[in-house]
Amino acid sequence: MDNIFFNLQLLKFLGNGAIIGKTVRIRKPAQVSIGKGTIIDDFTYISGSAEIGAYCHISPNTTVSGGLGFLKMGNYVGIGPGCSINLSSSDFIKAGLDLPSAPEELRFGGQCSKVEMEDFVLLGAHTVVLPGTFLPEGFATAAGTIVRKRHYEPWTLYGGHNCEKLCMRDNTEFLTHKEKLLASLQD
Repeated sequence: MDNIFFNLQLLKFLGNGAIIGKTVRIRKPAQVSIGKGTIIDDFTYISGSAEIGAYCHISPNTTVSGGLGFLKMGNYVGIGPGCSINLSSSDFIKAGLDLPSAPEELRFGGQCSKVEMEDFVLLGAHTVVLPGTFLPEGFATAAGTIVRKRHYEPWTLYGGHNCEKLCMRDNTEFLTHKEKLLASLQD
């Protein structure tokens, strides 16, 4: 299936079996790698550089914004519908002018950085991830969570506007399959 916004051959890397929806928009395809078996659903927009692992799923209406930032997603990451992953943001307390529409020589302030997600991260629908965030293995959010830059525990569910710890995730059954899942990455 052809994409209506860009030529898939312009991607830095596209793994075997990856599926990119017809209406996915990737502004800088030469700066985006997509691992094998990954599915990116329609109406997703990616404006920055990204390295997306294998067997990930990005649900519809997800936005990865901040053209100068970088997204690194591990393997088997699930992004729920309507999520917003922000690689750049204005500083709303300290005034600045960091709009991409402003001439580059006049821009100042704001922040632009990396968002990194390790393997097996799950973001619930309409989760917002702010710049500079690191999400450890098995991190998960309830729907509507706002994730800020701070320390998070692996295999833990967080939720709410302050991204509070809700509970540890039961990964007992997962651990029996982990070796097989990681071996699938070597094929």
